[in-house]
Amino acid sequence: MGSNVKTPKLGTRMMPYLAILRHDMRTLQASRLVRLWLGATALLTLLLTGSNWANFQDGTLIASLLFPYLVFPWFLVVVVLGVTPVSGAQTETLADGILSRPVSRLEYLLATWSARVVLVLGVYLVVTVPAIVLIMLAKRPVPADTVTIYGIATSLGVVGLVLTFLVSLGFLAGTVLQKPLLAVVVLIFIWYPIGLILSIFSLEEFSPISLNRAISTQLRQSWRQSDEAKGKTKPEDAYAFTDQMSNFFNVLSGTQSEPKAAKPDFFEGQKFDDFSLLRVTLGYGLPTLASVFLAALSFYWRDL
Repeated sequence: MGSNVKTPKLGTRMMPYLAILRHDMRTLQASRLVRLWLGATALLTLLLTGSNWANFQDGTLIASLLFPYLVFPWFLVVVVLGVTPVSGAQTETLADGILSRPVSRLEYLLATWSARVVLVLGVYLVVTVPAIVLIMLAKRPVPADTVTIYGIATSLGVVGLVLTFLVSLGFLAGTVLQKPLLAVVVLIFIWYPIGLILSIFSLEEFSPISLNRAISTQLRQSWRQSDEAKGKTKPEDAYAFTDQMSNFFNVLSGTQSEPKAAKPDFFEGQKFDDFSLLRVTLGYGLPTLASVFLAALSFYWRDL
């Protein structure tokens, strides 16, 4: 009996949040910025896939597709989407909605934040997942790679977490500074230098640049990695041995050897053999929660 009473109350309490969420999602989907971003990221993914189709192995090619979301240029779009709901021209509409209707500040903030997170992750997954499936299923003129389903899922999740953090960071900057352009400029001049400095020390749990270089390592991780397997031959040594044997039999048979895949230095993952998914999750997850909390606190104290 008590559960039946609590459920309608919970549904009624969630109605303002869900109404704002649906309204904000419709507004974002109709905006030119989101539509241009969707088309641009699809085009860039297609160009990156086509230009490196016959050169990169699966892990390296997938890591190159994730680079624009972690480093440049989609950082700018995500930040712009994050700073707009609580700054600039939205202030008057925001004050009217909160002061004249039964909508709390926290409900408005969480609903608009959720709408932008859902939209950003939706655009990101809609474009990257089909490209990754195509790369994994297609037969390309490069040696076979050891990319796993677990590695792909965790890598996509980590990049999604970073995008969520960027939205939250934009929310915090927009709430505190209250001017979208100023907030975007401040984030650019703070985020990129810090990322470059942290990338020097290969801190993938704090620097998106280092994280993108470590993605190729995570893509090749399996769900169960026993200690015995770790103590055996390294993957690089196994690849070298396989190539030597293939070349030996090709010479004996008189056939032409397979072309070798290019290994660009930026995506080289040898420095990230100690990649820890837990450290990366905490490194971006805790700042995300802190950013949302500080944005809510600042928004609560603001005069509307």
